[in-house]
Amino acid sequence: LAYVIGVSEPVSVLIETFETGIVPDYVLEEGVKDLFDLTPKGIIKQLDLIRPIFRKTSFYGHFGRELENFTWEKTNRVDDLKTHFRI
Repeated sequence: LAYVIGVSEPVSVLIETFETGIVPDYVLEEGVKDLFDLTPKGIIKQLDLIRPIFRKTSFYGHFGRELENFTWEKTNRVDDLKTHFRI
């Protein structure tokens, strides 16, 4: 995702599956734009980021860890994507 100061929507959405996806990357990009609120406010709301979890995220990194508070690791929107792309 690429943003410009003063513009709430991303100016670019790029997905690279390295040809491993069922759906072409450019189609995924359009689907993600359709299904997800990619504004900063939308991301904050969807991932419930207004919480004091700084200590947990400061240890061992904050990606690739399956902790309840790490909402960005959840795959709870998979069914929405499958329905959108009729998979």
